[in-house]
Amino acid sequence: MKLSWFGMLLAFAGLGFIGTSVMPAQVSAQEEEGYVSLFDGKTLDGWSVKGGSAKYSVEDGAIVGVCDPESKKNTFLFSDKEFGDFILKAEFKVLTPGNSGIQFRSHYRADGDGTSVYGYQAEIDPSDKNETGRIYDEGRRGFQHGRTWLDENTPETLKPAQDAYKADDWNTYEIQAIGPSLRTWINGVPVSNIFDPVDLQGHFGLQIHAGPQGSVAWRNIRVKDLGQSQWHAFFNGEGENAKLDGARFVLPDEWKFVSDGYLLGSHSATEPRDGLVVSDENYADFAVKVTYRIFGGNSGLYFRAEENDVPWLMRGFQNEIADDQGDGGYVSSGIWHTQGLKEDGTVIPGRGWLGRDEEFVAKVLNKGDWNTICTVAIGNRIVNFMNDFRTLDFTDNVFDQPSGKVGLQLHGSANIQMWFKDFDILPLTPEQVKLIQR
Repeated sequence: MKLSWFGMLLAFAGLGFIGTSVMPAQVSAQEEEGYVSLFDGKTLDGWSVKGGSAKYSVEDGAIVGVCDPESKKNTFLFSDKEFGDFILKAEFKVLTPGNSGIQFRSHYRADGDGTSVYGYQAEIDPSDKNETGRIYDEGRRGFQHGRTWLDENTPETLKPAQDAYKADDWNTYEIQAIGPSLRTWINGVPVSNIFDPVDLQGHFGLQIHAGPQGSVAWRNIRVKDLGQSQWHAFFNGEGENAKLDGARFVLPDEWKFVSDGYLLGSHSATEPRDGLVVSDENYADFAVKVTYRIFGGNSGLYFRAEENDVPWLMRGFQNEIADDQGDGGYVSSGIWHTQGLKEDGTVIPGRGWLGRDEEFVAKVLNKGDWNTICTVAIGNRIVNFMNDFRTLDFTDNVFDQPSGKVGLQLHGSANIQMWFKDFDILPLTPEQVKLIQR
């Protein structure tokens, strides 16, 4: 595209925002099968500003964002359209050093006379630390409980991407979101690879961080829309009229839906059998979650579990639910592998504790109140969450139970009362898993 006279003068002076010497050929979305452009190269149609007062304009076929030093808030150029599962590709160039990023699956809310943004951010960091490619949760979970980032990158794992990053030049960002899987690449080098189940859709946004300076250019912004992953609810209906959908009760006398809209499960210590909710189907790769409140005893969220000859037991993985973190050796949101039992009484050994983080769980557990736990299992990687914070990231090197039932447990031989609500599963197809593991 032709430069303006002003742009030409700046370019010849070596001071241009973008400059012709670092402008490779533009990539047409039509050249990449399935991709659609989000930026027409001429206008900001389809985008709107949220948050602070940074300025956005179109310069030489690129969107240029320039920091307003007076702004107290981060500013975002937000896509009008929302996306669920996708692969986004874009080129960016830092023109004036300052923090930035690309929002995805993000949202905005009223904030005084304006708006503020929250959601996933793929970092752009031109500082000496160069944490470009890391994933941050803008306006929500960042800088909480001693954590800044959602990923677990270290200086060592970041180094290949840091070496690939080109200062003062154009770089290619790739962001992939499929169900709970979020991945980033810088110039083709992988950076972050996390599971996070909090947001399944939202807007894209181009960030200019509040501060004394900063300007960034973006171009060739294109997306491959991969549809929308959906949670399936095992509880269907309202209050006492609710029913199980895709699951069944074991020892049904111990379970009932109540008017407050949750499932009540209870038995006394004289009951040696486990009360169970068991899914009808087996699931291999998925996210599963439940919200619970515990009034005594021990429970769990089963996954990749197999039914036994005795129907009130399952052998497999369990996202632990304990009446108090650490009580009796149990740790909430840890992974426990239970033993099985044959009809003749032969025990099929379990593997016991596979991972737990007692110290971190204590920070995020709402003791005596409602808590939400979630497990994401894709291939041999299993990640647990409590109240949206990652509590465990475990690689199962044995991997002898790649699929199985999901379910809820009332542990036998204990005085137990549990409330459950929002018991949901998000299954992933083999095609999705292939993309996630590419």
